[in-house]
Amino acid sequence: MVDHDALAGGGDARRAVATVSGSGMAVYRGWMLRSEQYATFAEMLAERGVVLRTDGEQYRRAHELPGWYSALAAVTPPSVWTTGAERADFDRARVELGAGPAVLRDYSKSMKHYWDEAAFIPDLEDGAAAWSVARRFLELRDDDFVGGFVLRRFERFASAEVRTWWVDGACVLIGPHPDSPNDSAQVEIDLAPIAPLIAGLGLPFVTVDLALRTDGVWRVVELGDGQVSDRPTTIEPQAMIEALLVRAR
Repeated sequence: MVDHDALAGGGDARRAVATVSGSGMAVYRGWMLRSEQYATFAEMLAERGVVLRTDGEQYRRAHELPGWYSALAAVTPPSVWTTGAERADFDRARVELGAGPAVLRDYSKSMKHYWDEAAFIPDLEDGAAAWSVARRFLELRDDDFVGGFVLRRFERFASAEVRTWWVDGACVLIGPHPDSPNDSAQVEIDLAPIAPLIAGLGLPFVTVDLALRTDGVWRVVELGDGQVSDRPTTIEPQAMIEALLVRAR
């Protein structure tokens, strides 16, 4: 067990891992950490002889959209991003993506539960309205804001999101998204176009959220570090654990 509050709140990271015993390879399962917090976490564990299977650089690449976007650009909505939260940088990104609807997020998270006020931008050409959404996003994210603004081209989907779990580049489990645990895809998921791209990332444990676009093409909505992914309540814990461990052996 680790003290997440100490890790995430800038406390004593050594104290946060004080109850960790044993040595060898480990997988973290817990709440999200910022990339720099995870790197410190990994260092503190290493001092105790415990090596996280996902190192700090791998975690950042999975946890932050700029780390994985270029590898998956062909199968995910076109995206641009800023470094920081300045209006001028936001406007440059807005112009670069071009007119039309978009979805706003930062490097690690959206505010999709505040869709109309802090996520969806009806038309990027309307700079004032777009910045109003960005300001509300900043208010809601507050100190949790990560990296910069990310603007993603809005695409219409015909299915609920599906969460897929990948270990060493191979899909080991398919299930509903944790936000909609009782929803499942009504058609078979075609992983062939994305599987080699996920494998090419070289990441040990990730989740990939997919949705079926209205033209019948499966699209990557999100990639994230598998260690900090919630488990849908409709997937039994043991089923997930067995899927992860069998591949990892």
